Amino acid sequence: MTTSTTSESSAATPLFDLQALVVAVRRRRRLWCSLALVGLLVGAALAVLRPPPPSAVTKVLVAHQEDQANDTGTLIRTDVQLLQTTRIAGNALQSLKSPEKPEDFMRDYRGTGLTNNLLQIDVTGDSDADAVARAKALADAFVADHVKRMQEAAKAESKALADQRDRMQVELAQVNKEIGDRSPESDPKASANIESLFARRAELDSRIADFDQRSEEARTGTPKVIAGTQIVDAPRAVRHSLPRAAATNAAIGLVLGLFLGLAVAAVGTVVADRPVLRRDIAANLGASVIAELPRRSGRLWQRRRTRAARDRLTATLARTVRGSAEPVSLLELGCARSTSVIALDLAKALAAEGPLVIIDGLPGSQLAGRRPKPGDPTVVSGERAAAVSDQERRIGVGSVAPGTAWTDLQYLGTQTVLVVRAGHGSAAWLHTVSRQLADLLIPVIGVVLIDPDPRDRTDGTLWDGLHTALRSHNERLARENVTGRPRTERPSWARVPDIDQEAR
Repeated sequence: MTTSTTSESSAATPLFDLQALVVAVRRRRRLWCSLALVGLLVGAALAVLRPPPPSAVTKVLVAHQEDQANDTGTLIRTDVQLLQTTRIAGNALQSLKSPEKPEDFMRDYRGTGLTNNLLQIDVTGDSDADAVARAKALADAFVADHVKRMQEAAKAESKALADQRDRMQVELAQVNKEIGDRSPESDPKASANIESLFARRAELDSRIADFDQRSEEARTGTPKVIAGTQIVDAPRAVRHSLPRAAATNAAIGLVLGLFLGLAVAAVGTVVADRPVLRRDIAANLGASVIAELPRRSGRLWQRRRTRAARDRLTATLARTVRGSAEPVSLLELGCARSTSVIALDLAKALAAEGPLVIIDGLPGSQLAGRRPKPGDPTVVSGERAAAVSDQERRIGVGSVAPGTAWTDLQYLGTQTVLVVRAGHGSAAWLHTVSRQLADLLIPVIGVVLIDPDPRDRTDGTLWDGLHTALRSHNERLARENVTGRPRTERPSWARVPDIDQEAR
């Protein structure tokens, strides 16, 4: 039975709780909103403090002798890389009569292949006029270098074809010499040899004519390449709009900051493992969530709802303290101020029923050191708790934050209500709190959740924890004190089905 229950529990626990991650990231919206705002401001500031340098742009139409319709851009990529060479940069600087080094000049421009035959050149300078002059010099140097390379390639190809033709002509002259005045009819015995010589001569004539034609085509194609390579878009200065640049940089910074913030929030949530959902907090503490309160009063239209929730919690805790013969304590985790307010409200609700003392066990004596107001209950520090009379009702207020003196908690109360801020303690620390209180035999009769997620719809009730749950705690006290039939109505925050008879 135990094995099956364990296996079912393991199967029901997801390896990665996406809902908890989304809720935790949403709760850290201040972080990622702040980073997004910082990114937006940094982007806008960079556009103002570091404006782009003066720049110019020009476009060059590049004709290639090897142009083909199915070219994938290899030739224009080669031209882009040739543009980024010290030879072209040096020729451009020489025309500008600039002492700048070609290696330094190469950092100030770049080429982009727009199509297979269109090259765009972007150049920066000290001013718009300087950028335009550098762009023109660079484009002229590239065109001149490209034309020179095409001419040299055409000359080399034409010379190679002419050399092949000359060799063929020499061989043709040798064949003609061997043939002489002979013919197949004049010498029937050597007719086969003479026919092969005639065939060879015809072949050489054809190949010589082919080489002549190809050499002529090589020379003819060069003027087309020279005429086709030209500057089609004259160098012009690029106008930069500061508002547009600031808006663009701000949008980029906003997106990057938002992405970084979400990533940091998600990673931090996974690493920290701080439960946010009431379901996870109740499971880790081993006690049901009995009430929820916002951390702050909220907006004007939310204050009435917050005040009503605080009044319901005060009434619930007051009924518990009245019906208990043992002192009850309020132990906080990450919400000392809210716990102090709850303790003062509870003391005021019980003040008319007899003397009451609040024992302040919080770090720093937040309650004991405050300036008392008319009608406030007596507050003593934890060191003076032993001097409190047994005839006075006491309410202990302490903390279960890291560094807590666990053995002192039993002097604040033999049963407790935990006041926990959602997302403050890690799962490991919540387990530690539950284990330490169990070792001290201090039952947790409920958990008050501070600053819950408003979209959390999970159930914070532990159905197998009726021995410490507040809903059965009052009924058990009623039976022990023989006060008659226990009351069966449920507080509005509980929304618990009537399963007490089944539990018993």
